[in-house]
Amino acid sequence: MRIEQVEVFPASLPYKQDFKISRGSVGSRAKGAPHIYVRVRADSGLEGWGEARPSHRWSYETEESVVTTLRNYLVPAVVGHEAWDLRGLHEIMDREIAPCVTTGQPVAKSAIDIAVHDLLAKAAGVPLARFLGGGGNSVRLARIITTSEPAEAEQMAAQAMEAGYAGFKIKIGLEPRRDVEIVRAVISGSRPDVFMWADSNQAYDLSHAIRLARALEELEVDVLEQPMPANDLSGLAELRRATAIPIAVDESVFSPRDLIQVIRLRAADWLVIKICKAGGIWPARRCIEIAQEAGMVILGSGLTESAVGFAANVHVFAASGSPLPADFNGPQFIADEPTETLMHCDPGQAAIADAPGHGASLNLSRLPDFSP
Repeated sequence: MRIEQVEVFPASLPYKQDFKISRGSVGSRAKGAPHIYVRVRADSGLEGWGEARPSHRWSYETEESVVTTLRNYLVPAVVGHEAWDLRGLHEIMDREIAPCVTTGQPVAKSAIDIAVHDLLAKAAGVPLARFLGGGGNSVRLARIITTSEPAEAEQMAAQAMEAGYAGFKIKIGLEPRRDVEIVRAVISGSRPDVFMWADSNQAYDLSHAIRLARALEELEVDVLEQPMPANDLSGLAELRRATAIPIAVDESVFSPRDLIQVIRLRAADWLVIKICKAGGIWPARRCIEIAQEAGMVILGSGLTESAVGFAANVHVFAASGSPLPADFNGPQFIADEPTETLMHCDPGQAAIADAPGHGASLNLSRLPDFSP
């Protein structure tokens, strides 16, 4: 079964609320956010869908770079390739877009990888999670809290508790002087058994990170994600020795090679998995297996993907066996999208449909309404 055609569909999706991290806005009601869909067709007649969600405040990839990388380099390179040869697929894409310090254009590559995995699971006649060897059929979801106002943070937490969310990912570093106050407010608005996950998106140097980590220890926060710059692995290792709170890395690990360096330097306890960051499901699964063998805890996360990317994330995390709530936050922020999905999603949980593939696709008839 060979790849016969690959099509690229850029779109701009509206947001129902602003989404800010320490480095700036990654989506807003005023501008929405870019999403790029990919359809891979095989000579068997089957097709699969993938999605790329670039965010220039999170990584170097932009809407423009993803679209041109796909259309001018990756698509011509993979047409004609045997779809079942996933290792070879990534070897081709890595030859076309070379790595630098880490993976080259992983968000763009992930769209093709997700679409091919969807195609293969359909060919096998099983849900993607089963195709990946997993037995899980649902994933608990964490609610993102993103505000610099403690009173608003407490209100958001209380509302999410009523809705049934299993945990919170609290974006800190927006106003560092109020970080601890924000986290304390979220705790006030929730139950003692709720999973608490603080994420600073590289906002601190070592001295500030140590003070923050020790303060979060006292509040019994479960994990602190990426408190320092992605390339400061020695600093992360020193922070880890100075605090009892588990340290998670996200932006520090784009590839299995990056992860091995983190493990060698003992720079983190937990690993945040994003399919788009890894370059797709194939390398993300390699990272999951390496991390689990090294005794690291896995956290699932996304980049506010719509139904296509959301479904792929849920299937991969369900297959990983992790019981922790995942930060797949597209439904929280996206107001409308040109997609169709078989996945059932409640506020606190996403359930996999018993259907081949990941169960989501682009509704082409609606695409003109989302022109970038």
